[in-house]
Amino acid sequence: MHPRLHRKLKRSSRAIGLIAPRSAPHCRPSATLTGCERLSINSSSPGSSTKAWRHPQRRRSKHSSVVSRSISSGFRHRLRKWNKSARRPRRMAPAPRTRVSSIACSRHRIMESDLPRVMWKYRDWVIDALNHDMPFDRFTIEQIAGDMLPDATRDQLIASGFHRNAMTNEEGGIDPEEALYEVLVDRVNTTATVWLGTTLGCAQCHDHKYDPFSQRDYYRMMAFFSNTDYEVSKRSDGTKFFETTIDVPTPEQETKRKAIQSEIDRLNERQKTQTRALDRAQAGWEQTMRLEPAVRWTVLTPKRLIATGGVVLTPMHDGSVTASGPNPGETVYTVEAAAALPIVTAIRLEAVPDPSLPKGGPGRDVYGNFQLNGIEIETSGPGVVPASQSASLNARGAPPPLARRRGFAALPSSLKAIKADDAAGGASVDSFSPKVLPRDASAPRGWRIDASRDETRIARQIVFTLDRPLQSAAGVRLRIRLKHYGSAVGQALGRFRLSVTSSSTPQRVVEIPAKLRPILAIPATNRTEKQRAELSAFYRTVAPSLKPTRDRLAALEKELAKLSIPTALVMRERVAYERPSAYVHRRGSFMDKTEKVYAGVPEVLHPLGEDQMPNRLGLAHWLVDERNPLTARVAVNRAWEQFFGRGLVETSEDFGTRGTPPSHPELLDWLATQFVRSGWQMKALHKLIVTSATYRQTSTATRVLLDRDPYNRLLARGPRFRMEAEMVRDTVLAASGLLNLKIGGPSVFPPQPEGIWDIPYSDEKWIPSTGEDRYRRGLYVFIRRSAPYPSLLTFDATSRERCTVRRVRTNTPLQALITLNDEAFFEAARALAARILREPSSLVARGSSGAEPAELKLRAARAFRIAVSRRPTVEELDRIVASYAQHLERFRTDHDAAARVIKDYAVDGFDPAEQAAWTLVANALLNLDETLTKE
Repeated sequence: MHPRLHRKLKRSSRAIGLIAPRSAPHCRPSATLTGCERLSINSSSPGSSTKAWRHPQRRRSKHSSVVSRSISSGFRHRLRKWNKSARRPRRMAPAPRTRVSSIACSRHRIMESDLPRVMWKYRDWVIDALNHDMPFDRFTIEQIAGDMLPDATRDQLIASGFHRNAMTNEEGGIDPEEALYEVLVDRVNTTATVWLGTTLGCAQCHDHKYDPFSQRDYYRMMAFFSNTDYEVSKRSDGTKFFETTIDVPTPEQETKRKAIQSEIDRLNERQKTQTRALDRAQAGWEQTMRLEPAVRWTVLTPKRLIATGGVVLTPMHDGSVTASGPNPGETVYTVEAAAALPIVTAIRLEAVPDPSLPKGGPGRDVYGNFQLNGIEIETSGPGVVPASQSASLNARGAPPPLARRRGFAALPSSLKAIKADDAAGGASVDSFSPKVLPRDASAPRGWRIDASRDETRIARQIVFTLDRPLQSAAGVRLRIRLKHYGSAVGQALGRFRLSVTSSSTPQRVVEIPAKLRPILAIPATNRTEKQRAELSAFYRTVAPSLKPTRDRLAALEKELAKLSIPTALVMRERVAYERPSAYVHRRGSFMDKTEKVYAGVPEVLHPLGEDQMPNRLGLAHWLVDERNPLTARVAVNRAWEQFFGRGLVETSEDFGTRGTPPSHPELLDWLATQFVRSGWQMKALHKLIVTSATYRQTSTATRVLLDRDPYNRLLARGPRFRMEAEMVRDTVLAASGLLNLKIGGPSVFPPQPEGIWDIPYSDEKWIPSTGEDRYRRGLYVFIRRSAPYPSLLTFDATSRERCTVRRVRTNTPLQALITLNDEAFFEAARALAARILREPSSLVARGSSGAEPAELKLRAARAFRIAVSRRPTVEELDRIVASYAQHLERFRTDHDAAARVIKDYAVDGFDPAEQAAWTLVANALLNLDETLTKE
């Protein structure tokens, strides 16, 4: 170890009389086994220290050589703790697997439905960076501005996803500007907390009350993050975040994708080529479309109009209907009309633009958009011929009672087909099928129009074709309900028109997009070049000669989708023609903008260097500038905290005046300067700490130490504290032999109590992982911010809603209930019992099924050593054996209970009662404080 480190600590201890002779118990180095356990918890896999006990020659090896072997092998298993620490400040919620229940391509937003977000590629990048000992300054730069580096690699782009993991709000009615503002606030606060160790967030609403940060400083920092790609917008289906992503295929996926994409490009080129043969075929098609008799539609004249939610429906001279008054999120329009036709084969609904509507309509939301979620048709009249059962499309609930239908009956015909025009040009009917579908409030379905994509507002239409025509000599009376729901903002139709036809080809009217119908009426010689190109492009999508090409393209697209190529969220800077700017918001309100400020750093700290541009890349270099007094100190303090359970500055999130002063300021300064001089090498810093006499000393505390320094702030003894949540789970899995040490990949779903995911507003289900994924380390457990994994939460893990760099430990009875009863922990007890029974004779003298006392003690001692990493005392051994005997007596008379306890972990050649007894013993051992404590 470096001698100066220990000398600086001794000065602090001597000042209050805590320095004792080297022979004093609390000054001795820790026992070899305890030291190995302490090192293994901080550097390698849990439970590995028992190997040192089994191999005396390893006990005799020097501590430094053990450390060297551990560090030279990379951070492979150190990731359990150190990667979690590196990841936690980034408020990262692990990403889901690619499966239906996880919607792996969705986002994890916390608000409202709290959909998952794919971030596991970023987590893999952090792991790989730690494995390869990436210098901390580079580690910082690539996460803050990896996308802005010259010729940025794919890994550097993935690293920039650090700031893409903020919570995003897409709740109905949220203002897009407010949603983006909250994301920018998170980025500023997180950057200040992680690298500067400051509570800069307090300056969001006013000048900081205690630290020298002004409100202008805060918004100058925000300006660094305000120039990224367009991120959020108000659309017809609510506020949406447009998060920039990149594909991250494996080498095998990349090879397959290139082959598929090459064929797709070739076929697309063929699809785009207008040959002479296609010209001749198109001319014939146009002539057929013009000569074919037009479908005659009869407009329905409303006899009665009703709307829920206070909406006022008014008939117009052209048979259309306008909606005015309140604009609720849910409303139903009811139209009663008589069709002056003896036969009705289809019903057409037109969405009609109107200057009085927002943006010209045809919808009522602020952009003129609408979404129709359901239609219900009833009929009445003498001589109406019934055809089939009633049909209701996306209807909400059961049809109204007959007494309330005022003479109308449910539609005596099902809907055979539904077709809307412009399905690929701003209109969508992908979820609007002729089947009877239940309402799904979490994913409203129907006919929706994004009118904001239209340069000029045009009428849109959708045709509902009946399976069997409605027939009545006196004409058919209809009651049609148009249903809008599932939106907090009003997205109902603003002006519409209903009509009917008796044509046998009613959908002909929507076979050609609305924009192209006027072009078709123009003689070919009079069309502009643009008109000819648009009509030819459409014809190629329906040309019979190109059908094999279209079919093959569809098949290739499916093959491409089946590759399930993972994606990663990344940052992307917009081209800026001036210095990035932001507005100071009075009292932090996004609506109250005042002074405009430009990107800059807090005035109390050193300015940007002459070679540092005022953008995110410049900010990243500024953070790791040698002149920065905070970054290195914050980093080494956090590393110290991981090893000792408490940082030299206890409030690692706050180095300001309201934080705890450093217990050893000179040591903190020296470690920080050493860290920078070493090239920001994290492995060197960790080796320096774990080879120190301070870290290696025993954690045994004398009465004097406890009285004068109960929390070990002066480090007069070795560290002793309960492991963090993820490590608790990893430790019991390692003891049982179940722990899967695989590195990288998607998150996993170990067992959790049923109903946890019923809390958030969504229909997703937690489906437990199977096979080895069930036993992966806590680092990979999927975390849903609105419903975190309960056992981790009980042991003080965070929900990842906000940046949290320090967990405050608690002790509650719930923690003991978790380790005793949680399914994952009890399964580990089953596996540990099976492991003890299967141990080779070299470790445990195998006897008959009826175990002898000597064998029982050997097994009990072995179980204790595996769980606690030390030899049991005579008293402890006797208590274990007595507990085993008590359980065994019970299970010999209750075979069903024994079977329930061991389940699928039965060991051949052993009595189930005996194995069940060992399972409960293992359960108790894994619940011991000493098992879950690092000392």
